[in-house]
Amino acid sequence: MSLEPAQMTIAEASREIEAGTLTPSALIESCLARTGAHESRVRAWACCADDQARMAARLLDPQERVGSLHGIPFGIKDIIDTADMPTEHGTPVFQGNQPARDAACVALLKAAGGVCLGKTVTTELAHFHPGKTRNPHAETHTPGGSSSGSAAAVAACMVPVALGTQTTGSVLRPASYCGVYGYKPSFGDVSRSGVFECAASFDTVGWFTRSVEDIEIVRRALIGAPAQPLTPVPLAGLRIGLIRGAAWAEVEPATQRLVESAVDQLRPMVASVKEIQPGAGFDAIAQHHRDIAGYEFARAITWERTNRRHLLSPKLLDGRCEDGLRCSYDQYAEAQQALAVQRTAIAQIMQDVDLLLTAVAPGEAWEGLAATGDPVCNTAWTALHLPAVSVPAFSGESGLPVGLQLIGGFRQDAQLLAAAESVRVALGIDTVRAQS
Repeated sequence: MSLEPAQMTIAEASREIEAGTLTPSALIESCLARTGAHESRVRAWACCADDQARMAARLLDPQERVGSLHGIPFGIKDIIDTADMPTEHGTPVFQGNQPARDAACVALLKAAGGVCLGKTVTTELAHFHPGKTRNPHAETHTPGGSSSGSAAAVAACMVPVALGTQTTGSVLRPASYCGVYGYKPSFGDVSRSGVFECAASFDTVGWFTRSVEDIEIVRRALIGAPAQPLTPVPLAGLRIGLIRGAAWAEVEPATQRLVESAVDQLRPMVASVKEIQPGAGFDAIAQHHRDIAGYEFARAITWERTNRRHLLSPKLLDGRCEDGLRCSYDQYAEAQQALAVQRTAIAQIMQDVDLLLTAVAPGEAWEGLAATGDPVCNTAWTALHLPAVSVPAFSGESGLPVGLQLIGGFRQDAQLLAAAESVRVALGIDTVRAQS
């Protein structure tokens, strides 16, 4: 199959650029052409930087490889600061806001040779009030949130990688809904300098790609590690833990069956599949997360809700803000202490398995554009600070994508991605290509 440059993964395009058969300019033009062809229906972009991207690519064309992302286009969720484009946070409160510097994650991608194509749509202040983006697979369905535009842009092959953020399920759920790979690193691994603060205890920069290999390429650029190939782990030695927990009751029966079928397929190939029974207190994690995230968010946006309240949605003010203002400091401190206990408990569980496996979302993308879906399947892993990957493993009953969630031990991100690549191969999951 002959691919347009825009349909290539980072790894594929990098090999072509290094071989001299593709230039950064040609890759940018291909991505811009797809954006021009599909943006009117997908609406992934808050701001496109066509001319700036073309200029940056032309400067890279004659150069030797400057880094692992040489000439690779990327998108940026519009709560992440950029010095050469507005950062409006999905709200009229910040209309025209122009930061003086790039966020650390943006600067690091540029230093690795990446070319910024533009800012992607976010929900209002990275919460639940949706933006204009539609699901590329079904325009009447949500793409998920809050990293809506980033997931949709990668799914539509407008760009091979786009940054998002996750405070609850804002990378993993859109990845599942849009049928791409989504990755939330271990908490604290990627600098949040220059990223709008929602809840400092959980906020994490993540990203969307069309392969596991590409996740690792970007991860290494963002943590300052030398580039090296992703080496899958031998399946025969892999220990998998199937975990359901309280969230499983919210998962649709069809999705439950898909996850269990994947486990059954893997069972004869791996060292062990173990049913994980979380200990006491695990089912309360979602409430602890709600208390902490609400408490921190309501205080982080004190200026906005005090001075620009009329520009904020009722969904934001009456939701997490109201939750947070009702939460006392004593409740907040108790929730933090309870999560510390649960992080110790999950670390013990992870001694016996290499990864945990569960659903990413209750099912396919919700129909309608007024809501972005339920993060119930992601909350615990975000609260526990663990790395997680959404792998586009299935199609649901309506033919829309459904992801499989793989979770690793804290700061065991490299091992998780190596295992995820092995699972991908074993389940026959291919590189994501746009449908049209």
